[in-house]
Amino acid sequence: MLSRRHLRIKALQALYSYFMSNDLDLAIGEKNMVKSTARIYELIMWQIGFIMQVVKFASKRIDENKKKFYPTPEDLNPNTKFIDNLFLAKLAENKDFIRKMNAFHINWSDEEEMVRKIYNEIRACEDFKKYMSNPARSFSEDREIIVTIFRDHIAYNDALDYFYEEKNIFWVNDLEIANPLVIKILNWLKYNTDEFDLMPPLYNTDGKEDPDEDRKFLIDLYHKTILKGREFESIIENKAKNWEINRIAAMDVILLKMALTELTQFQSIPVKVTMNEYIELSKYYSTPKSRVFINGILDKLIEEMKDDKQIVKIGRGLVD
Repeated sequence: MLSRRHLRIKALQALYSYFMSNDLDLAIGEKNMVKSTARIYELIMWQIGFIMQVVKFASKRIDENKKKFYPTPEDLNPNTKFIDNLFLAKLAENKDFIRKMNAFHINWSDEEEMVRKIYNEIRACEDFKKYMSNPARSFSEDREIIVTIFRDHIAYNDALDYFYEEKNIFWVNDLEIANPLVIKILNWLKYNTDEFDLMPPLYNTDGKEDPDEDRKFLIDLYHKTILKGREFESIIENKAKNWEINRIAAMDVILLKMALTELTQFQSIPVKVTMNEYIELSKYYSTPKSRVFINGILDKLIEEMKDDKQIVKIGRGLVD
């Protein structure tokens, strides 16, 4: 599931910690990076678990309303379409889903007030009202409303952000990675999915001869950027006229080091891909002017390094 951009982001986070710390050991940094990346799946499961908890709360509320001293006709004959959601029932039967929920100890029972607030927001939205008013039942409609609820009310919720920040300092930033993967998992489950089918793995294995290829890419990018760090720092400083290295934004220097590492050490990744990826990352993780700066430095260095045979690409469509 993780894209190469996601892996670059995790490497960037780890490299920032390494270069900003004077005493962080390379091996410890790698271990923390791999562990932090693996825990993205745990975050995904917490997000999906919250959806399940909202449905449990809705069911509990229906039961409570039936026990009112003076229940209304609606209380006695409630619309159970949401709590009988066909899609979530199917998901709850999946053995791999159950195993992961138990392994990560997903439990939202202590957060009833937050669940109540978000459930009330869901009930008030037009998409939910339209869904509940439709007497027809279908697996695809039930999945669609769950995806809509997640996207509009759960994915980027301030209360949930605070909850996750308390659990893990990396998770607030990792939500940008985890939330699209939650939707991927929701779309993975089909009407004919077997209960023994495995959920998508964290690292993308599609079309790869080596299932560990992406994990190795993450580790290699981290290691090689550190090992080539001083050399590339000197190259960047020489190319950044009128700028001393300590006056350039620290994040820009790290992004440039990563880009130069990819350009020179990863022969199967096209130059244009590397160039575009690090310019895009600079938009989100550095200053407003970083995009232009990084683009300019890389543009100059790529031509020189190609001429000096420092950038050599191999593979179909990669040889200039």
